[in-house]
Amino acid sequence: MSQVEDTSQDAGRPRADYSGYDAAAAEAKWQRFWAEDETFVAHDDDPRERRYVLDMFPYPSGDLHMGHAEAYAMGDVLARIWRMQGYNVMHPIGWDAFGLPAENAAIRNDEHPARWTYANIETQKKSFKRYGLSLDWSRELHTCDEEYYRWTQWLFLQFFDKGLAYRKDGYVNWCPTDQTVLANEQVKEGLCDRCGSVVTKRELNQWYFRITDYAQELLDDMSQLEGKWPDRVLAMQRNWIGRSEGAWVQFAIEGRDEPVTVFTTRPDTLYGASFMVVAPDAPLADEIVSDECRPAFEAYLEKVKKTNDIERQSTEHVKTGVPLGVSAINPVNGERIPVWSGDYVLSEYGSGAIMAVPAHDQRDLDFARTYGLPVRMVIDTGEPDPASSGIATTGDGDYVNSALLDGLSDVASAKERIIAKLEADGTGESAVTYRLRDWLLSRQRFWGCPIPIIHCPDCGEVPVPEDQLPVRLPDLRGEALAPKGVSPLAAATEWKQVPCPRCGGDAERDTDTMDTFVDSSWYFFRYCSPQYAEGAFRPEQVRLWSPVDQYVGGVEHATMHLLYARFFTKVLRDLGLLDFDEPFTRLLNQGQVINKGKAMSKSLGNGVDLGAQLDEYGVDAVRLTVVFAGPPADDIDWADLSPASSLRFLQRAHRLAQDVRAPHGADPSAGDKQLRKVTHRAIAEITELVAGGRFNVAVARVMELVNATRKAIDTTVGAADPAVREAVEFTAQALSLFAPYVAEEMWELLGGAPSIANSTWPTAEDALLVADETTMVVQVQGKVRAKLQVSPDITEDAALEMALADPNVQRALNGRPIRKTITKLPRMVSIVPGT
Repeated sequence: MSQVEDTSQDAGRPRADYSGYDAAAAEAKWQRFWAEDETFVAHDDDPRERRYVLDMFPYPSGDLHMGHAEAYAMGDVLARIWRMQGYNVMHPIGWDAFGLPAENAAIRNDEHPARWTYANIETQKKSFKRYGLSLDWSRELHTCDEEYYRWTQWLFLQFFDKGLAYRKDGYVNWCPTDQTVLANEQVKEGLCDRCGSVVTKRELNQWYFRITDYAQELLDDMSQLEGKWPDRVLAMQRNWIGRSEGAWVQFAIEGRDEPVTVFTTRPDTLYGASFMVVAPDAPLADEIVSDECRPAFEAYLEKVKKTNDIERQSTEHVKTGVPLGVSAINPVNGERIPVWSGDYVLSEYGSGAIMAVPAHDQRDLDFARTYGLPVRMVIDTGEPDPASSGIATTGDGDYVNSALLDGLSDVASAKERIIAKLEADGTGESAVTYRLRDWLLSRQRFWGCPIPIIHCPDCGEVPVPEDQLPVRLPDLRGEALAPKGVSPLAAATEWKQVPCPRCGGDAERDTDTMDTFVDSSWYFFRYCSPQYAEGAFRPEQVRLWSPVDQYVGGVEHATMHLLYARFFTKVLRDLGLLDFDEPFTRLLNQGQVINKGKAMSKSLGNGVDLGAQLDEYGVDAVRLTVVFAGPPADDIDWADLSPASSLRFLQRAHRLAQDVRAPHGADPSAGDKQLRKVTHRAIAEITELVAGGRFNVAVARVMELVNATRKAIDTTVGAADPAVREAVEFTAQALSLFAPYVAEEMWELLGGAPSIANSTWPTAEDALLVADETTMVVQVQGKVRAKLQVSPDITEDAALEMALADPNVQRALNGRPIRKTITKLPRMVSIVPGT
């Protein structure tokens, strides 16, 4: 199976005779070789089958940290094995380079954000190269480069032209520290996911992407991802999209010409709707509140603005509200019901109003009991009446107090009957809604992609002509970037004031920038043709490489980046730029690297400096440690790990390559059969384990092979056996997935042509996977009496002969005749004795 080429004529290649593994020297040597040789550059004209491996690209906030160490080692395992398996592999790298950290640093240091950004990119770039990743640096990109964000702007204009980018007024999530709006997905438990500040509400006119137009398709196409994406990511997305089936119901409001339409998943409980509740920050509340109730309502609204949606939706939150002084008409029975405003209803849910059925919804019941509102049970579940018990009943039962539904007990039939009535009366219809809201993408900060729209008092919203793209950022720095509640671009008068592209009159640029998630929603397509100047990407190159075969990143992006990228892909497909539905065929999540049971942080004093670890133990030892620590998706605690042990193991493996004495071209089949069996079982198992994402177990198999090979050299076959060369060659190849530098050193010692990344991954020989012996259990009257080592192809007669010859079996039979035997060869013989 020898994959090693004789390179004795290669006098120009750097070479050293190590008595031990010198990590620092190996790292410098092979970094230089990979760069000069362009070992990992993917070529579009390579006819081999293509594989696209992608890691979620980093934000350049500083040097690489321990989380990077784990995340990027995982993707590299797959990129390397696929390359050795004969695929044309693209494994690119770039930087998600816009964003608040750079802007905040520029304010502190009185400089332009670009200086901080590009300086950090250079630092990270050096660390990535040191880390030995098989990256294609020819495709490097930065989202803050003009040649990139030009096409982000162009894509925005395509969305705008298609009606998928629009502006509207409304209450939005506001971070008082970062002084910018946040999408719903960027609010975690009521806090800004960037700085941790409590998020409040603010009324603004903002830009949105109409992601809700694709809500059902985003759900349906998850069928393409089943078994390829982690189940929990798909579950998180399904929950976030939140499909609900029910009905739109129209309630006439006193003093309002148009009825208010509310959505309910339980139209069958309409007879129990005894009041309505409108979100305080919904425009409807301000529109319908009576003059008498307005002062109290406006004071209440100001109070609610200081809370966030998470607090308002909490089951422990004490629900508050005020009457709006108007009544609504229940469409199924004509009953006049009071309309209130309450903080537990959100403006983004439907029309911002709900029908309250307090007997069968605990939140409604709590509100009703607080303010003395009526409670009417319409489904008798056999439980106490909620009006007296204070506990809403949510189960099935007999419909009561419900006119045409009385006597029914089937929910589906009741829904069907009530919807038919609503449709016949013209007061409602069946409907499907989604929890998902449109993507709020405006940001009131400087360091982002400018929105390419010009606002003209006569022409309205006018796209910047394509030949004027990119809309470049002006030269602002330092205090000019300080957050003021509006974008710093609003104060850049010379930049902001421009003629209207349509009428030539005075107009102004949009002064908001785009959410950085817009940049990261299409970068994986740009990698396919990063220097292309005629469009966002060259469609034929995207067809060559995409969709991404393996994506690697954190589960924290399940309802942000991953959802947005899926949305972008579907829009680009509908624009005719793509011919597939999903951007990432397979997804691998990695966990966190923690320390002493907690996430690493400066305040806790438990941070681990990646650079210091690399200096002390070497890149290979750190990479091997994080991969071996556990399954990729699990968190790993650095305090429990030992890179020193990993280094000692790598040194043992390196010594194997020094000890090999079998010549080039020696036939492995002439070598020791038992060691060959160990080697080929390792080939088969490691190939399967890596394909299944069980990298830590694959490392364990490499360790077992190293131990078996050392034992063979020292105690049985010796270093000159061809089977030893075969075992060590594969050890080096397997290690190259996890510890590339020592693997290159071993390959060189074995005489292999550089780089080991270009070697051919072996295929296990089937004949060597068949066990010489297997364990056969012998039972007498159902009890195990012996375990015998037998040939896998043993015959029934031979099996019975061996079983009956065993002394323990003979004692158990005690001379009794055999009434029956049951054999399941080669694993079991069961003997039933007579009396």
